[in-house]
Order: sequence, then C-alpha cells, then structure tokens
Amino acid sequence: MSFLPAIAVLAVLILVHELGHFLAARLQGIHVNRFSIGFGPVLWKYQGKQTEYALRAIPLGGYVGFPDNDEDSKIPEDDPDLMKNRPILDRAIVISAGVISNFVFAYLVLMLMVISVGVGSVDRPGVRVAKILNPDAPAAIAGLQTGDIVRSANGITFDTSLTTLEQFQSLIAQSANKPVAMDVNRDGKTLKITVVPQGEDNSGRIGVRLDFTGKPYRRPIRNLGEALTFAAKDFERLTLMTVQGLKQLATNFQNTASQLSGPIAIVAIGSELVKSDASSLFDFTAIISINLAIINILPLPALDGGQLVFLLIEALRGGKPLPDQIQENVMQGGLVLLLGLGVVMIFKDSFNLLQQSGLSPL
Repeated sequence: MSFLPAIAVLAVLILVHELGHFLAARLQGIHVNRFSIGFGPVLWKYQGKQTEYALRAIPLGGYVGFPDNDEDSKIPEDDPDLMKNRPILDRAIVISAGVISNFVFAYLVLMLMVISVGVGSVDRPGVRVAKILNPDAPAAIAGLQTGDIVRSANGITFDTSLTTLEQFQSLIAQSANKPVAMDVNRDGKTLKITVVPQGEDNSGRIGVRLDFTGKPYRRPIRNLGEALTFAAKDFERLTLMTVQGLKQLATNFQNTASQLSGPIAIVAIGSELVKSDASSLFDFTAIISINLAIINILPLPALDGGQLVFLLIEALRGGKPLPDQIQENVMQGGLVLLLGLGVVMIFKDSFNLLQQSGLSPL
C-alpha cells in the first residue's frame, strides 16, 4: 500500500492549487458556486450557503466553478461580483492564485523537511573523482586522477552540502568545449588543472565518475534562519531544474519526449521513494508542486496561463474581451488535447510498469 502516500500527495497538491483560486475569489467577494477535487463520480458532496463542495473518485484534477454562465444561477447578469464583471486585475489574481499557492506550498514543504530531518551534509568539502572512465577522456588528458578532490571550478566553491555533485555536473554540462579551471587537492597539495569538456550545448562531458568526499548524513539545523536559507536554496534548485527540463523538452522534443511521465509513473516513483526513504517524500512533494505550478502558468489553452493570455489580450484591446465563442472554442480544444495527452500518458506508464514487472500486455 506504499502507493497511497503518493496518491495522497497528488490529491493534496491539487487541493492546494484549487484552494488558491477559491480563496483569492472569495476574499475579493467574487461569487463561487462550485469547488471540486477530483473528476468522475461524486463520492461526497455538501451544499454550502453559496458554494457546492464535492469530492470525486479520480484525484487527478479539480476545478473552481463560477456562476457567470450558469443558466440555473439566480444571480443577475449585471452583478458586480460575478467573475466576468470584475476588473482585469481582480480576475488575474484569481487565475494566478493557484500557481502562487503551489509555489508557496513547495517552499513550506522544503522548510518543514529541513526542520524535521536536518540538512544534508558530508564530512569534507569538494567533489571526489571516483574513477576516470577511459585514458582518452578530457579529464585524463588534463591530468585529473582517481581520488582527486575538486574544491572549486570556474570560481564556484564546492562545500559540504549534498548539492555539490549536482553543481559540478551542471557546470561541466554547460561548459561544452570551454575551459573549466579547477582547484584540485591531491595528497595534501593543491593543483591547478584546466579541463575542456567535450560535447554539444548543455551536454559537456569530461569522462569521470563522481562521488561525495565522505558518507552523506543529515545534521540538525542550528537556527530558524538556517532553515529558511536552505529551504530557499532547495526551492531555487528544484525550480531551475524544472524550467531547464521544460526548455530541453521544447528545444529537443524528439530526444526528450520519451522521458515524459504521466500520473501513474509519478505515483510509482513516489511509492518507491516512500519504501526507500520516507523523508524523500518531502522532496517528491515539493518538486511535483513546483512542476504543477510551472506547467499551469504556461500560455496554453485550458491552463491558467492560457486564461491569463486572454486577459492580456483584453487589456491590449482597451478592456474589450475576445468574443465568448472564440474563447470557448480555444479552451475546449485545449482541454481535449490535454485530456488526450493524459490518456496516452496513462497507457504509456501502464505499459512501462508491466514491462518492468516482467509481465507482457496482451
């Protein structure tokens, strides 16, 4: 049943996102008539004074409904508190609140992780060269040897945090065919070594296997300020990773599309993390929340970013929105595409999981 925490994480993140929209509307006095978590058959429903709250069977989405185009609504069309009658800024706040909520929630999760499980660290600073992969590798040609400790490279100092390997790998990847000046410790001496990674843009390689300088462990935080700082660094790191991943997908779709994962694969990954290390669920939650925020802000139909584009066009037209029919057609077309992609990803994930389990689909 280790998949339950992963499913619960997805449901909570969807709740956070939709709650952002809901609260941003209600705090401004905008009418909201539906608040639903999940899709499909209704498991639970409650009719409040103004809003119907519902929990549905498939926890892979949700929505906040407004009575603007509800034929059964008794609210007059000219009511100033209908969403469509509010100023552009008010509507933009409601639309973007879900994304903001996911970003804020991700940061809070990372801070809770730092406070509860401590800060990742190793005994000695730097990055250890565990192995030179072949004698013709750029590292070997430059003079690097197995066991060397890289203390800094191109002005970046590698400390005792668990992000040192990632920092080093990122620097090398971004420095294809460019010199990387390193300070290297070898047998108590400091050497100056310059390596030129080989490869194309953002894919530089020097032909080494890396490792930490000691056994990774977690130490308690010293004060709240340290927790805030480390949480901010982790948040920045995960956000940049997500943005770079989307950028690579957009610029090199043919080679990266196979790496896309749908909801089933995400749940499977979360389940494995729970079994191996329960504290990893914090990182899993934060990065999925950040992904949800960034994907939703993309200027695509049926996403929050697409609705913001409509508001921008309305502002550029002097407050005159595009015809309702055009907006509905674009949003419905986008929704069909997203749902179709979701179905494809579910089948892809299911097929991959069957293959990994040793079973073959008929």
